Amino acid sequence: MPEDYSMLIKRLLSVPAEGSTVEFKENNSNPESIGRYISGLANSAALKSAYDDAYVVWGVEDGTHRLIGTSFNPKTKKIKQQNLELWLRQNLSANADFTFITHKEDEKEIVILRIKPALRTPVTFMGKTYIRTGSSLQELKSENEKARQLWSALEQTPYEERPALRHTNVQQVLSLLDYTRYFTQTNTPMPDNDEEILGYLEKEKLITRQDSGQWAITNVGALLFAHSLDDFHDLSRKALRIVHYYGTRRTAQTTRADAIWGYADFDRTFTTILDELPARENIDHALRQNASVFPRLALRELLANMLIHQDLSVAGAGPLVEIFDDRIEFSNPGTSLIDVNRLVNDPPQSRNPLLSRLSRRLGMCEEAGSGWDKIIDSCEDAHLPPLAVTVQEDPPSMRVVMRQERSFKLLTVQERIEAAYWHACVQYANNDFLTNTSLRERFALPSANSTAISQVSRVIREAVDMNLLRPFDAEASRKNMRYVPGWA
Repeated sequence: MPEDYSMLIKRLLSVPAEGSTVEFKENNSNPESIGRYISGLANSAALKSAYDDAYVVWGVEDGTHRLIGTSFNPKTKKIKQQNLELWLRQNLSANADFTFITHKEDEKEIVILRIKPALRTPVTFMGKTYIRTGSSLQELKSENEKARQLWSALEQTPYEERPALRHTNVQQVLSLLDYTRYFTQTNTPMPDNDEEILGYLEKEKLITRQDSGQWAITNVGALLFAHSLDDFHDLSRKALRIVHYYGTRRTAQTTRADAIWGYADFDRTFTTILDELPARENIDHALRQNASVFPRLALRELLANMLIHQDLSVAGAGPLVEIFDDRIEFSNPGTSLIDVNRLVNDPPQSRNPLLSRLSRRLGMCEEAGSGWDKIIDSCEDAHLPPLAVTVQEDPPSMRVVMRQERSFKLLTVQERIEAAYWHACVQYANNDFLTNTSLRERFALPSANSTAISQVSRVIREAVDMNLLRPFDAEASRKNMRYVPGWA
């Protein structure tokens, strides 16, 4: 629903004086100043309340709060030929979440900069942390008492429980959320009346009751059950983007099939991806059938991992699936909480515990930590090249690339070694070992072929030399040699 900006402006103008979360300006558009204000106001908002935004308003006379209009236009403002917003995002920490709003009030141009409270860590600008104290903006030193208070406040309210939309009534809550899906997928009987429905949603922290008696829809409520994430301005970028490239490069022609609905409608999202994937024709009992070139189980687990374990605090970024003629790529904001080389065997960790718990109950995933075992296992059964997992620190992101089946001779040396390592990890997770025989089966090589035996032996030696594998019993005969991951 469209926000009433006139009402927002009136509410901001009614503030007695500039405080820790509101700043009025006429035309001052110095980019460094704006960056410092975003840092200071985001941190002050977190210190004051996890539920209220901070604002800078251009076009208001300081002191009198009289509307005078502004010539500042954030859309056209440039810094060395670079767009202002892009420049700010490059110099602010990844958790800075802000939006410029342009609005005409009483025939006067007004610009509103809405700043979300800092999440998890203080918002920094050019590596420095700022805080607003009264009407004064200052750099925040780590030994300052305010810094201790800020860190304490940041640890209290997780992103999932923060409001995505405030001041809604019963009818708005029930129209914006696909609440029937909650009851269907959790096998909970549907209540007889609206109050009981809201009671269930409140208990699950999908909505919260405000002091006014109205309701706020939380981030996790909207992410899971929104009919359309476009109804929640700050979450629209968290909708899954699906891009299909008709070729093997990002310069190829594309189509988009974005999933703007909540994550809980998982089967619909999964089907949308399957419909975009290349397929091969199988003939079974004289019937022609199209089958995905990728294992469905691995695709489903990767999709669930990407949605559930993304770093929701990274502003302006969301999950992305990119489909090429030869591969599919899953990307999400946030680095892995587990060393990527230990994804199969280390205990699971989640940065979004509420989202993870609800997703499990909704049938989207498991919390038992078997997801990566299933992914690697199913890729091996399909004789795919090893998954390529990369982590980027700035901006923080993780990408998993699944490529179509290729024969052993077409794999690179590095791909063969990585495949051996992941095979050893899955075998170890199943209380088993990598052997020359098991690795030949993984590569779909002949079981009793001397050339194949020799080729696989070479792969194993190279993996051992790189400390990715080690013999389980170094004294065993060559024929009976078994291997485990190098760290085991």
